[in-house]
Amino acid sequence: MKLYYDSYDCLIGRIYIVSDELGARNIEIVEEKWQEFASKNDVQKSSSKCYDTLKQVDEYFLGKRRNFELRLSIEGTEFRKRVWKELMNIPYGEVISYSQLAEAIGNPKAVRAVGQANRANPLPIIVPCHRVVGKDKSLVGYAGTRTDIKDKLLKLEGIIL
Repeated sequence: MKLYYDSYDCLIGRIYIVSDELGARNIEIVEEKWQEFASKNDVQKSSSKCYDTLKQVDEYFLGKRRNFELRLSIEGTEFRKRVWKELMNIPYGEVISYSQLAEAIGNPKAVRAVGQANRANPLPIIVPCHRVVGKDKSLVGYAGTRTDIKDKLLKLEGIIL
């Protein structure tokens, strides 16, 4: 399937939005990860193919959008898709712990697997994995070790931990 991208400069730096014919597919928030993604995939720059996603992400960063209304084209295991779907139920401006997320998907012992699913989330910001924190409300893991990005996104939503 053909992939299209556009970039967007925002509070957390330059991000890359990837869409296919079905909808939003990836958001890369770390330059090195984007370079790796782009080298492994045939991506073509297209502002028009990414317009809806770019517009809604812009509205989010401007404080005008709390929920995304986009068609998504997410690939992953059934377990990861279940985690990502549950992430979308976390309200704007609120956080839950990894163990609460594991309980919410009906698998309370799967805390580590939930963390791995969060790390593998192809659509950060839209699928708000930044709203998951440690049991003690600490900023643990985001895009690997980029808790600074997580902190900025939470502060944008009015959350100070």
